[in-house]
Amino acid sequence: MEQKKKARPQERRSRKFEREAPRRKRPQMEAEPKRREEPRELPDDVLVGRNAVTEALKSGRGINKLWIASGDREGSVAELAALAKERGIVVQYVERAKIESLAGGHRHQGVLAYVAPVPYAELDDILKAAEEKGEAPFLVLLDELEDPHNLGALLRTADATGVHGILIPKRRSVSLNATVAKTSAGAVEYVPVARIGNIAQTLKKLKEKGFWVAGADMDGEKAYYEADLTGPLVLVVGSEGRGMSRLTKEACDFIVSMPMVGRINSLNASVAGSILMYESMRQRLQKKG
Repeated sequence: MEQKKKARPQERRSRKFEREAPRRKRPQMEAEPKRREEPRELPDDVLVGRNAVTEALKSGRGINKLWIASGDREGSVAELAALAKERGIVVQYVERAKIESLAGGHRHQGVLAYVAPVPYAELDDILKAAEEKGEAPFLVLLDELEDPHNLGALLRTADATGVHGILIPKRRSVSLNATVAKTSAGAVEYVPVARIGNIAQTLKKLKEKGFWVAGADMDGEKAYYEADLTGPLVLVVGSEGRGMSRLTKEACDFIVSMPMVGRINSLNASVAGSILMYESMRQRLQKKG
């Protein structure tokens, strides 16, 4: 039988060193920073944020249930809870994590309400309300606007400038939802929104009632501040990127532009609409004075 060779002293020391030597750790790859996720769209029956919920309560909008983060019982939250209880609305104090899970990344400030859907107004009712105020009707028509944040911003400006109503088409257009309500900072409770069918036909009927229709486009024949934006008026704001459609543009009485000296040749839809609304308000106030 063959005998195994005995290890030499140097070999024994080498193997012992290998067993006792600490193992070197492999360098760890640095973790990539987490990408910040965009807030997801809120359900139509959910409203978040102290200001938005307070305005909904003040306007008398139907609220089924109100959630407030546990521990938030002072200041504006206490006033909000008291207002809800006066209206007989159920107020529940829940863990903040429960609100965050439904808020979907939106800034909720520890307040969430389950609300009834925002009702759409009728165009005739909007015109009647303007007549009862003794004011020339002032409308804004949004031609296939798709971004709820733009609609919310336009509603906020519409409330500030005395617009009697917003018109949006039933097809290919953003609808009233919780994101719109949040972005409008409560203005959705005060500015009626009507859904219309065919834009060209609606504008034709309004013209028969004495309205002038002004569209906003970069190739307009005159600057917006040179046009008469008083009296019964419909301001038409086009969609993001595409602007007004050809048929809508043809239905306008005149097109106004906004002079620009920068390198970008267009404005955000909500910014362009806001500029026009404020110019119309300026002219109306000047005419009254």
